[in-house]
Amino acid sequence: MIQNFEVTGGPHIGRANLPLLRARLAELQLDGLIVPHEDEYQNEYLPANADRLGWVSGFTGSAGAAIIMSDRAVMFSDGRYTLQVRAQVDGDLYEFADLLDPGVAGWIATQARNGERIGYDPRLVSPDNLARWQQAAELSGACLLALTSNPVDEVWRGRPKAPAALIHPHPIEFAGVSHGSKIAAIASELQEQGVDATLITAPSSIAWLFNIRGGDVACSPLPLSTAMVHKDGTACLFVNEAKLTDETRMHLGNSIKIKPESAIEASISSLKGSALRIDPASASAWYFETAASSGVRVVRAQDPCLIPKACKNEVEIEGARIAHRRDGLALVRFLHWLSSDSVQNGAVDEITAASKLESFRTVAPELKDISFESISGAGPNGAIVHYRVNTNTNLTLEPGSLFLIDSGGQYLEGTTDVTRTVAIGKPDDEMRDCFTRVLKGHIALSRVRFPAGTTGTHLDALARMYLWEAGLDYDHGTGHGVGSYLGVHEGPQGITRGWNSTELRAGMIVSNEPGFYKQGAFGIRIENLQVVTAAAQIEGGERPMLGFESLTLAPIDLCLIKPELLSPVETKWLDDYHKQVRETHMPHLSGETANWLQQATRKISEI
Repeated sequence: MIQNFEVTGGPHIGRANLPLLRARLAELQLDGLIVPHEDEYQNEYLPANADRLGWVSGFTGSAGAAIIMSDRAVMFSDGRYTLQVRAQVDGDLYEFADLLDPGVAGWIATQARNGERIGYDPRLVSPDNLARWQQAAELSGACLLALTSNPVDEVWRGRPKAPAALIHPHPIEFAGVSHGSKIAAIASELQEQGVDATLITAPSSIAWLFNIRGGDVACSPLPLSTAMVHKDGTACLFVNEAKLTDETRMHLGNSIKIKPESAIEASISSLKGSALRIDPASASAWYFETAASSGVRVVRAQDPCLIPKACKNEVEIEGARIAHRRDGLALVRFLHWLSSDSVQNGAVDEITAASKLESFRTVAPELKDISFESISGAGPNGAIVHYRVNTNTNLTLEPGSLFLIDSGGQYLEGTTDVTRTVAIGKPDDEMRDCFTRVLKGHIALSRVRFPAGTTGTHLDALARMYLWEAGLDYDHGTGHGVGSYLGVHEGPQGITRGWNSTELRAGMIVSNEPGFYKQGAFGIRIENLQVVTAAAQIEGGERPMLGFESLTLAPIDLCLIKPELLSPVETKWLDDYHKQVRETHMPHLSGETANWLQQATRKISEI
């Protein structure tokens, strides 16, 4: 649970490990190897033994790839990691490229040489990405070769062991629906579609489906495993059996077979002549190739767990409320601490602040873990969207600056994710203007009412419009889905400028986090989680509408607001929100913290 602030990654890693890999590629008569960030489960956050990209390059970001050739190498990352990748990866060994444009396929098409043999691990790439790579190779004349063993694994000295955390049942009092009912619903769907079975490869879907939780991935209670559900309602869980407790076996019951993960290939092959549903967005190319070579008819379709997992039931929604009340209380105590003279006068650094927030969270015995490594950014570091503080980058919270803290907790009842931006000392007019514009966008996205069929993409501009009025914007998405004691980033819903085809439905939890980042100066982000609800009927309206209920309960810094920029409707929203925060937490506070909360949630008219 304790966040590690020591320096990880770095240019020295590539210098040490690149020669080892190249020597192995030469033995295999390969000219190159594609090394994606993803692991066999397409995880966002990786167990240590699966961080092959980090091993070969020193890069620790959550999105990237590398192509290692015998005489050159290229490192791909997206716009979130422009600064980080150049700090961690040796520019003398790697050239840098954008992960989306040109991307791996674009590089292969234009930079790979005719006749070069480039290997890839089919377990680490989606079928759609592989198809793009293959098309690119045809253009350049290069040859892509599927490997049965990963060369990185073969030369990785001291490679960590695969995680083997125990798997526990997730009680019905938190899950709301039994795993038997979930499996039956999927089996019924398969019958309607005329499909014999579905393969489920996403650990979060498996955790949700079987009402189990594990600990194989940092900050997320995921059990690394694979599963298959058949149309007759039987299911098989492919997992390291040493991770199953007697309690978990009893929980799963006799209708769920337990097999080692090594048995998945034979199980797929046994379906010869049958139809198998696989999600190309979450399952690797290896599954598709294995099924096709076995005479199995592959049906490409979305993971059947995604939508029901995203649409939280009433028990999960109430659990989210409980988790956010508990988490919000820790945030109130932390924000009060930030207001103290020692912090405001510059006596505290980013690591101290992140550790302090974690200490407030751990007061609650119900906390299971943090939901991700906190983003604790002072001054210019706050402008780095996915900044992770370490002992080399640690800055002091200086008077006259902004401090951005993005953090969350994992509780049996739910998962939290919240960002607050706080003034250290007196903020200047530019900071207050930008902050207020971000706040106006946040309020617009909180208040909106929308009809069924609306996607997050339809709503994204609401969060940006007041920044756009000033010629400003931000380059990340406005909102992501969040799991129920699962991943802090969960699809398929999202609020983003790029097209997202998933309509927002009642019960979906999504973040609301517009921001603004002035490079080298400050960063601003205001993030609440909110759940999609059936809104009250609008008087005179012709259609039922959906809306949002804010789950996060923590004060928004009043000294960063320019009241004259807020409309009466926006002012009322903020006053009402702060009243809810105050009434929720005040019974649990006393003394200076209670007095501070009273002031921190006062009406805008009293500023």
